[in-house]
Amino acid sequence: MDKLTIEGGSKLSGRVRVSGAKNAALPLMAASILADGPVTLRNLPRLGDLRTMGLLLGHMGGRVDPFWEGEGDGHAAILDMGALSLPEAPHEMVKTMRASALVLGPLLARHGRAQVSLPGGCAIGVRPIDMHLKALREMGAGFDLSGGDIVAKAPKGGLKGASLRFDTVTVTGTENIMMAAVLAKGRTVIANAAREPEVTDTGRALVAMGAAIEGLGTDVITVEGRDSLSGCEHSVMADRIEAGTLMAAAVTSGGDVTLEGAPLGALDAVREKFAEAGALISEGRDGSLRVSAPGGRLKPTDVTTLPHPGFPTDMQAQFMAMMTLADGASIVTETIFENRFMHVSELRRLGADISLEGRSAVVKGVPGLSGAPLTASDLRASASLLVAALAAKGKSELFRVYHLDRGYDRLDEKLNRLGASIVRGKG
Repeated sequence: MDKLTIEGGSKLSGRVRVSGAKNAALPLMAASILADGPVTLRNLPRLGDLRTMGLLLGHMGGRVDPFWEGEGDGHAAILDMGALSLPEAPHEMVKTMRASALVLGPLLARHGRAQVSLPGGCAIGVRPIDMHLKALREMGAGFDLSGGDIVAKAPKGGLKGASLRFDTVTVTGTENIMMAAVLAKGRTVIANAAREPEVTDTGRALVAMGAAIEGLGTDVITVEGRDSLSGCEHSVMADRIEAGTLMAAAVTSGGDVTLEGAPLGALDAVREKFAEAGALISEGRDGSLRVSAPGGRLKPTDVTTLPHPGFPTDMQAQFMAMMTLADGASIVTETIFENRFMHVSELRRLGADISLEGRSAVVKGVPGLSGAPLTASDLRASASLLVAALAAKGKSELFRVYHLDRGYDRLDEKLNRLGASIVRGKG
């Protein structure tokens, strides 16, 4: 199992390109199930979850042909699911990936049946797919639970359009039902839909395949079912969470970093809070984003996670790492996941002063952090520990970095190119 050894204290500087978004790439790969022809996806990040999804699609009988795009950061793949013959997602293939639920809607829409293991992933709280199943039932599907698998069947004649409303905003639920609806009979209206940019990116690809979708980026999405969809070519949007993590690393280290290819419009809430904390942010004429630390200490800044366009829960831990060095107390409130403070105890090991009060963390800034052994509990927690370790004095070791590798495309290598001192080894 890999670990990272971080020698803190270096100010990051230079330019770095933001990779494609995992949270857009995974539903886009699942969407290939719906197409009669090949789907070419470009700007894919090189991540374990994407490899798992590719293996899963291959297990189903599809063809996934990855190919590299020169020496750049992104790569591409051609996905052809025309020969899909085994509409199932077994536990041994998807136990580490909660995105496995995303194949349920496409399989029911295109093949009328599916057997999907209940999803796994990070231990940051309950992420039930009850709302997915409730919506699919309203579209006519039936379900049984067998050995931890969801066994699903569409009605004779296929799924039917319906007027649906999610009880709470769900990103994967919106994506799943949107993909199911594009081949359903009639019109589907999804109310209280997720507005996240990754949902919109998936919808744009479906439109390129011939789907009829309106309302992308709003909380009401309308889909007119089609008899079939064709293949398409689509470039995956840049990863706004990777961009935010790189911003946090730059600012916390006292550095000056320019992000190339960052999804500027998708970062509004993050940029607003960084600016409130005193970070200096400017856009270049080439579409780049320059982020640097203030002359003195960061300003304490309160933040509350909310569905898009609010501050993203996936940036909560990294922002908290920043606030450990602010000049005063900040309150970080988590409203999306109930267990997303598992990084707090590890940040304390570095010398952070953080206390928990229900779903809020009170972060009292300290003059400095000191290196320590650290253990990652989930994907974004691992990123926050890396951000804090880069600013800490002395050496830190970060264990269980497979969490980091699930969601970041060679983040340690990118940080090293900016001047960090990070060594990957076994431990």
